[in-house]
Amino acid sequence: MIIGIPKEIKNNENRVGCTPAGVKELVKAGHEVYVQATAGLGSGFSDEEYVKAGASILPTIEDTYAKAEMIIKVKEPIEPEYALVRKGQVLFTYFHFACDRALLDAMLKSGAICIAYETVRGRDGRLPLLIPMSEVAGRMSVQEGARFLEKPQGGKGILLGGVPGVKPAKVLVLGAGVVGRNAALMAAGLGADVTICDISLETLRHCAEFMPKNVRTLYSSTHNIEEELPHTDLVIGSVLIPGAKAPHLITKDMVKLLKPGSVMVDVAIDQGGCFETSHPTTHSEPTYLVDDVIQYAVANIPGAVPFTSTLALTNATMPYALRLANMGWKEACKADAGLAEGVNVVDGKITYKAVAEAFDMPYTPLDI
Repeated sequence: MIIGIPKEIKNNENRVGCTPAGVKELVKAGHEVYVQATAGLGSGFSDEEYVKAGASILPTIEDTYAKAEMIIKVKEPIEPEYALVRKGQVLFTYFHFACDRALLDAMLKSGAICIAYETVRGRDGRLPLLIPMSEVAGRMSVQEGARFLEKPQGGKGILLGGVPGVKPAKVLVLGAGVVGRNAALMAAGLGADVTICDISLETLRHCAEFMPKNVRTLYSSTHNIEEELPHTDLVIGSVLIPGAKAPHLITKDMVKLLKPGSVMVDVAIDQGGCFETSHPTTHSEPTYLVDDVIQYAVANIPGAVPFTSTLALTNATMPYALRLANMGWKEACKADAGLAEGVNVVDGKITYKAVAEAFDMPYTPLDI
């Protein structure tokens, strides 16, 4: 198979779809790999490293899309890329279709096969291609939240862990999935007073058993969240419904319960956000104010640490990429029902139910 790895063009997205080590595995399996010039520089990988691994370098993104039968990316195509995607081409990347109608319409029109990292399932029912970036995003959410609590950034001027004789900051984590647990561990490690919420009592029992002593659990309900907000300095939103739009756990009116200078980090923004006041921001302009509360909703948080993120992502995606390249997408999906769940769009049809439901559009079960 001919595989293309274009340079990411989303704002401050420095990750790349595949490392030179990943390219080497694809070439060893007999595939042709074309990498756009400088695609890996943001992650610390030179063109020379890709050539040494067996790839050929193409000068432009147009050349890369035109050559490839399968595109391996990190983030969804954005508007300048829409016209480059062609019928029958396989795109293997994060899509998050449920919160982006324009992207969905463009991919339907293209006739491409869109396989979304975020809905591929492992044999254990988990989301193996979402987990590594969720781990990074969860940890980064606390790092960024701590930064924006600083007074020069507009925050309250609170040190997350406090010091002897001064209480630490209070952190509220909504959702105890991979993002939430990593956020709670990071905040706890810095010495914060952490409360983690979820609707699954089993998950909360697990957290209570294995989390540090400065992490407390709380059942997630509107009442409980409203009770916590007046005393909270940093809120991390980390709610996920695979492939579907995230629910709003904090409404516009609830934001008023937070004190001025508090910080809200919405890690669920890729899926529409779990705060009613959220809208996507970028690494160059990461925050905005709502009722004097700092809102952070960067849609590609792991892009700020591309070296770590690209290695972690390639570790997870490479077995699936090899399977798709070796067998073709149809045979690979026949052999792996979890990979088949990643197929969101095929030849102008929506094949993932949650995406169709998000826009009240026709759903066509995958037929392979």
